[in-house]
Amino acid sequence: MPEPTLRLASYNIQKCVGLDLRRKPRRTLQVIEGTGAQIVLLQEADKRLPPRPAALPHFVLNEAGWMVADLGGAGSLGWHGNAILWRPGGVQMRDHGHIHLPGLEPRGAVWAEFDTAIGPLRVVGAHLGLTGRARHEQVLHLARESAGFDDIPVVWGGDFNEWSRSPVLEHLAPAMQFMAPKASFPALRPIGALDRMAVSKQLSVAAHGVYRDRPAHIASDHLPVWADLSRA
Repeated sequence: MPEPTLRLASYNIQKCVGLDLRRKPRRTLQVIEGTGAQIVLLQEADKRLPPRPAALPHFVLNEAGWMVADLGGAGSLGWHGNAILWRPGGVQMRDHGHIHLPGLEPRGAVWAEFDTAIGPLRVVGAHLGLTGRARHEQVLHLARESAGFDDIPVVWGGDFNEWSRSPVLEHLAPAMQFMAPKASFPALRPIGALDRMAVSKQLSVAAHGVYRDRPAHIASDHLPVWADLSRA
């Protein structure tokens, strides 16, 4: 009998504004559902100005059967633009919270703990800074936070804003295994592997990739990345 797997995706939805400069939340949802993921980490999920309402409205997600971790309040979908969605049925959220990240820019990460077909799992979603120094400090901070997660398997995902294909981030978080970088930006002709995922040593990656089916090529400036996870 094959080992159970769980598909997780990460997607910078650019506030649901596509490369055609149109805000189309249902188009964004079409891409999310196309990934086939059971848990999805989103970046830029809220509009920019206070009170930062959800760019992808709650009712659109609820109508489609998605659950949303309550991370933002005041109508936001997430916190610092980071949100976590999941499909009920085989996935049940236990807990969730925030991780404050260092740096001059207002950045943060979010986490949620789930019961899943591959056992308990903690997911961390982040959108890291634009400068190399900020990203390095933020990855070190995430590594310290993840070390205190009570031996629960951990997966990171998000827009790491890292252009380099060399193992810069791996050296900063040796307890995490980063998946091979795959180009996800810009969506029309991807050359940069800005969207990254990493797992702790209790997890194996059966497959991972970039979701390219239409309308992903125009729904955001990023393409979603995905991974099929199992226990090591």
